[in-house]
Amino acid sequence: MPVSRIPLGQPRFDAAAMAELAARLTPRDYEILTFLYEHRVLTTHQLQRIFFTLPQPTRRRLGILHKLHTITRFRPWTPYGGSSPHHWILGRTGAELLALKADTTIKELGYHPDLAMAISVSTKAAHQIGVNDFFADLHHHARHSDGTAEVRQWWAERRCAKLWGDLARPDAYGRWWEHGKEIDFFLEHDTGSETLAKVTAKLPGYASLAEATGITTPVLLWLPSRAREANLRKLLVHAEVPVATAVHTGLDDGPAGNIWLPLGADQPRLRLAELADAWPHLNRPGQGDTTA
Repeated sequence: MPVSRIPLGQPRFDAAAMAELAARLTPRDYEILTFLYEHRVLTTHQLQRIFFTLPQPTRRRLGILHKLHTITRFRPWTPYGGSSPHHWILGRTGAELLALKADTTIKELGYHPDLAMAISVSTKAAHQIGVNDFFADLHHHARHSDGTAEVRQWWAERRCAKLWGDLARPDAYGRWWEHGKEIDFFLEHDTGSETLAKVTAKLPGYASLAEATGITTPVLLWLPSRAREANLRKLLVHAEVPVATAVHTGLDDGPAGNIWLPLGADQPRLRLAELADAWPHLNRPGQGDTTA
C-alpha cells in the first residue's frame, strides 16, 4: 500500500480550519501524534498496547486520524504471502498540529513528507519496529499494573544521537520504575545481523560516555536467541560498563519480567527493575544528572 503524502509546498490550513480540526482531537490523539513524531513508525499492535485495550477501538480511532490526514500508513511487503500490520507514520496535518501546539513551524519541527516514503522503504524499519516493540510491551505492562509500574523515559535513537552520538549511539534510552525500584538503561536491540565482534565493539563508547558525564548507565543487550546470548556473554567478560542480557520475548511480562542476567552472574535472572539492585554502586541520574 503506497504511503499517502501531502506536498510540502501545500499552503497551511487557515486558522478556522485548523481550529475545527484541533477540536476533533482528544488528548490521547495528540499523544499518538507525539509518539509517531518521536519514534518515527509504530504498528497498529504497538499503538494498541500503548494507548488502547481492544483491537476494534484501536483500528477505528486510527482510521479516523488517517481520514483527517493527521497520520499515514503503509504495509511492508512480505516475501511468503500473508500480510503485515499497518505501520503508522506522522502525516503532514498531524505535523502542522504539533507545530502549532509547540508554537513553531513544521520545518523547525524537522518534519518532511518524504520522511514517510523513506521509512516505508528503509532497510532499518524492521529494526526500529523491534526497538519500539520493547517499549510498547513495557507500556502495556505498566498500564495493567494498577499504578505499580511506569515508563518514565523513552528516548528514540535520533534523540540519543543528538545528545551522545560522538561517543555512543544506543537504539534507545529508557527509565523504568516498578514497585519502588527504578533503573535507567541504554538499549541495544540485536537482530543477529551483525557479528558478535561488532556488538562488543560498541561497549567502549558507553564507557567513554560514562567517563564524560559522570553517570554510569547500564547497557541492556536484547538478543534474538539463547545461543547468541550465550556466545556473546563469553566475549563480554571484561566489559567496562554494567551489562545485562536477555532474549526477545513478548510473553508473560515481556521485557519487564525476570529475564535479565547481569554479566558476572549465572542465576537467577532478574526483573528489569531489579537490575537497580544488581549495581548498587552506580552514579545514578540526580547525582549530577546530564540526561534529563
